[in-house]
Amino acid sequence: MATIRILSAGAVQAMVTSLGVEFERASGHKLDLNFATAGKVKERVAGGEPVDVAISSQAAIAALDKAGTFVAGSVANLASTSTGLFVRAGAELPDISTPEKFKQALLSAKTFAYSDPAGGGTGGKLFAAMLERLGIKAEIDRKTVFGNRGVEVVAHVTEGRADMGATFISEVLPHSAARVVGELPGDLGDTNGYAAAIPLTAKVRDEAAAFIAALVAPQTRARWSAAGLKPLF
Repeated sequence: MATIRILSAGAVQAMVTSLGVEFERASGHKLDLNFATAGKVKERVAGGEPVDVAISSQAAIAALDKAGTFVAGSVANLASTSTGLFVRAGAELPDISTPEKFKQALLSAKTFAYSDPAGGGTGGKLFAAMLERLGIKAEIDRKTVFGNRGVEVVAHVTEGRADMGATFISEVLPHSAARVVGELPGDLGDTNGYAAAIPLTAKVRDEAAAFIAALVAPQTRARWSAAGLKPLF
């Protein structure tokens, strides 16, 4: 039996992990799961790091595919997710029903958390750009505890280092100590898609293809949706 090395963006970590357990049980293969920001996944794969399955944003996967990084025909779209505002479970839920109310909710928070854009996370870059559009980035950043990945952003809020945070909803839902307030309202909202592919560095290509097939099996669609991700297959 083979060991399949996976390098994945964090937005789909919950599903890659849970479906991975089932794949291991059914196939007898072992998964070596590694998670990073979408940007870091792209950087590491482009640098030639040996990986059997790469999972990153659709934009990153498309760029790597164009550069000839992947086995021909191996790219598979997985799912998309949206950025959401969240608080600790039990905390009062702010009204974010309109862009203006959302803006006021951010300004009223004493402390905030989101992914450091410099870390390569797609969510952090999108959120920072949105704050710039609202003209409040400097003010929010002064009270922000940054995380390198979404899982760290969630921890900052659930462990009390921040009152409120923003990251992809799929990264919040696995944590019972956090509660999603909602997606960003109106034209502030963003959605990002993710895809998987087999790099030319893959040592176990057939097994890697079998794992990707397990991720996009039709019977898994409802589970992706329940995890805050819209299936793209």
